[in-house]
Amino acid sequence: MSAVIEAVGVLVPARDEAAGIARCLRAVRVALAEAGLPSRVCVVADRCRDETAEIAAGYADVVVNETPLAMGELRNLGVARLPARGWVLSTDADTVVPPNWVVDHLRHARAGADAVAGMADLDDPTALGAETLGRYSRLLAVGTHAYAANLGVRADMLHRVGGFPAVASAEEHALLARLRAAGGRVVHATDVRVRTSARTRGRAQGGLADLLRGLGA
Repeated sequence: MSAVIEAVGVLVPARDEAAGIARCLRAVRVALAEAGLPSRVCVVADRCRDETAEIAAGYADVVVNETPLAMGELRNLGVARLPARGWVLSTDADTVVPPNWVVDHLRHARAGADAVAGMADLDDPTALGAETLGRYSRLLAVGTHAYAANLGVRADMLHRVGGFPAVASAEEHALLARLRAAGGRVVHATDVRVRTSARTRGRAQGGLADLLRGLGA
């Protein structure tokens, strides 16, 4: 029987995202308020050369990292600051979540999901060519991709499997594989959506920006 969800935690890795981190965190706070559970937000400021950490401190707990780490390791720094009994959400600093984001995740969690992989719409689809946008739209329609910008995991399961794997990229896929291997129920939810940057040059290797650039190749 799944553990009762007593709280919600949100982790946000960020590197040189001073321009957008406040907008991201304001949206997260609105979504957490809609859910009405105790909550904590942790931003992992990764080797930032701008004011990302200082801005984020007005909205969240901040962990400052100055060591080169794999993306999975960075997300685990945030996990360590979040409630151990509850639902852990992952998003990105260039992403804006809707007000119903947390509520939608919890609906699937309470129906028995151990992890929810939601979809990521683009904030400016016109920034891509028609062919690239079409390819990405077809990827969304299939609904089996996973995005670290829109991922939720039951905290007890996350800790049971040892957190995010220490991989340089695609840590969300590696985590879901680890959860499935441990008997966890993973739901790909096309009704749980966020809006994220359409940029094709991102901060993290192997992230959505690389995917979009690859689709345009």
